[in-house]
Amino acid sequence: MADWAGFVMDARPILFKLAHILHEHGLEAILVGNAGAALQGATVTTIDFDFLFRKTPRNIAKLKAVAKSLDAVVMKPFYPASDLYRISRDVDALQIDFMTRIHGVRSFSALRSRASKIDLGGHPLLVADLADIIGSKRAANRPQDRAVLEILEKALDEKKET
Repeated sequence: MADWAGFVMDARPILFKLAHILHEHGLEAILVGNAGAALQGATVTTIDFDFLFRKTPRNIAKLKAVAKSLDAVVMKPFYPASDLYRISRDVDALQIDFMTRIHGVRSFSALRSRASKIDLGGHPLLVADLADIIGSKRAANRPQDRAVLEILEKALDEKKET
């Protein structure tokens, strides 16, 4: 039996690569969800990366180029009332979701106006404000979202104190 004590997952390599590839292809997308919250100090985990982007023919072409650069494919899974594009790579189970709308967010522009630009290896990555991530999770009201609200709110309180 494997000893997992002290085992740490490090998402930095893929985030650095994602920031580089998004920048390289000019796809403006905002990191949301638990990955966005974790970058702001929330002690949460996730198995995927979620982004909000504008659905235009040009951005769909850019999304396909991003997938190609990652040696992955773009899928459009069926989810009721969702406009989601999933980049998936079988070799390491990489999953990146690009959504055109998320619960509790009125517009891409509004979310972008409050987002932070984080430098990852010389490439910018837009990350939704923690208050917006909390609002989205509260609006979605799914069990997995309710489960992390207390942690996210604590991280937001700590962020406000600094």
